[in-house]
Amino acid sequence: MSTEDQLQDPLLERITASPKVEPDVPTKPSVSKKRKRVGETISNSKQAPKKAKSKKGKAIEEDELDLDVGINNAFSHMDSQLLADYVGQRTKKYECDLSSIELEDKYIPASAIQDTKLWDRPRTLDNLPGFLEKFAGNSTKLWSASKKNGAPHTIIVTAAGLRAAEIARVMRKFQTKDAVVAKLFAKHIKLQDSIKFLKSSRTGIAVGTPTRLKDLMDDGALAVDRLERIIVDASHIDIKKRGILDMKETQVPLILWLGQTEFKEKYGAESKGIQLLFY
Repeated sequence: MSTEDQLQDPLLERITASPKVEPDVPTKPSVSKKRKRVGETISNSKQAPKKAKSKKGKAIEEDELDLDVGINNAFSHMDSQLLADYVGQRTKKYECDLSSIELEDKYIPASAIQDTKLWDRPRTLDNLPGFLEKFAGNSTKLWSASKKNGAPHTIIVTAAGLRAAEIARVMRKFQTKDAVVAKLFAKHIKLQDSIKFLKSSRTGIAVGTPTRLKDLMDDGALAVDRLERIIVDASHIDIKKRGILDMKETQVPLILWLGQTEFKEKYGAESKGIQLLFY
């Protein structure tokens, strides 16, 4: 199979009663003992709700995971602010050595993230093309590509090569002879092969992993001056219930890639801006 075919075709968390006391006998010791027991009872009753709350919170979190189709439904309930806060918390967790100023620099504000709560269908692989069409504005442009080679209008970023291959397969719905769907990841595809492919192909949609996408941008083979949207494959989880934002080895490169100057200054812009969507 030729390199070009490889790049286009699919690969792939009780108070006891006090003794009777005579009127002239001091009762302080008995009262003190009774108060102590009452205090213990109150203290125990306060602790019980905390345990119940913890169990409930865990149950709700597990309920969001649909292992049959491999998705985390929590992202479908998050608006832009909740997404921004969640991503920020993950960055703080995985890059705890950063200063508050450095963390602030990596923070992606809510204004940069498009709200996609209106999408009411499951965020499965097969529904991704429909999601793209709904939020792309002029969806007819999805079947086109810039005359400039290697300059996609849409980039979908995911955690692993196999998943990228699966996404590329369903995205071939938008492929034409003048607008290819490019697979940009390290698994089975050499960097130089990807560079050569991009420099010789009109690319409409690119699907890849954070590190490979950044390498191709640094090389200049992947141009982003015509980019209109970035879709983060956030809902997908693997057999260990982990998504792209749940693993340090994928979350850190993702935030590094999303935080590049070429993107940050265009997120949410009305003119020639870049849509940032979390699927």
